[in-house]
Amino acid sequence: MRVVEITEPGGPHVLHVVEAPEPQPGPGQVQIEVAGAGVNRADLMQRSGLYPPPPGAPPWPGLEVSGVVTRVGAPGPAASVAGTAPQWSVGDEVCALLAGGGYAERVVVGAELVLPVPRGVDLVDAAGLPEAVATIASNLVAAHLAEGENVLIRGGSGGVGSIGVQLVHALGHRVLSTAGGPARVRRVRDLGADVVLDHRSDDLVAQVRRATDGHGVDVLLDVLGAGGLADNLAMLADDGRLVVLGLQQGARGTLDLGLLLARRASVLATALRSRPAHQKAAIMTDVRERLWPMVADGRIRPVVHARLPLAQAGAAHTLLDSGEVFGKLVLVP
Repeated sequence: MRVVEITEPGGPHVLHVVEAPEPQPGPGQVQIEVAGAGVNRADLMQRSGLYPPPPGAPPWPGLEVSGVVTRVGAPGPAASVAGTAPQWSVGDEVCALLAGGGYAERVVVGAELVLPVPRGVDLVDAAGLPEAVATIASNLVAAHLAEGENVLIRGGSGGVGSIGVQLVHALGHRVLSTAGGPARVRRVRDLGADVVLDHRSDDLVAQVRRATDGHGVDVLLDVLGAGGLADNLAMLADDGRLVVLGLQQGARGTLDLGLLLARRASVLATALRSRPAHQKAAIMTDVRERLWPMVADGRIRPVVHARLPLAQAGAAHTLLDSGEVFGKLVLVP
């Protein structure tokens, strides 16, 4: 089968399609013929040599796929918190969360990390859902989001942010988000955000304070990292929680502990890829039971900027790095 290999750490030019043995499902696993593979910023970091795959994962990138079940392994130990892994059959249309290896024609994955593609959701575009939904869901749980609290999502036009806006809106919370420029502001508002702030104009902290009547935000989901740290703390409400999802503007910054103490605020950080198998299974069980009905009824939909052939993985990485993508890019084998 064809996969996208990283020949050496570097730019998009190091991505090349090569032949690799087809993976075979072990106990408790399924094999999926890939219809689409989501492209994430974690893939760019892996390509650059900054985010190696966890032990046991294939060396090529790709954290989520959609496709059709082609083989089912022997029954294995249940890894879901419900006590029984979901059952899949050959021919099922699914999407899945992976530890790596999605840039390929076939993948194998534990049955507990697989979700059905609901009727009405395009099979290829469904590849843009698992990573983002699981990331947002797990971080809202970590932040102890409570009824009546508001949420600010920085980067509502991104792959994770565009799903996050829809998900938090569907859960009934007031959603604030940021985007760059009037056109992207309008599109994020159309996803369900109550307030969308243009981070290219005016002072963002002042905008948030005005939009919340001086209260600030209770939970802030951030993909910028160090570059957004000072503003993020200034935008928090008392007892607010800053949740770091990404490091697009750096990994090291200065933290004002005095402000943190005065606000009784918290800074949280999580990573999905490196979690133990039982934690991932618990997250996906929560997604399947609590949030996936929102995908089935249309409250959450994949937001796909473009589809590109698998052989153009390098071009996809260049496009994602440009900052012009709205939502996700999907590679099609």
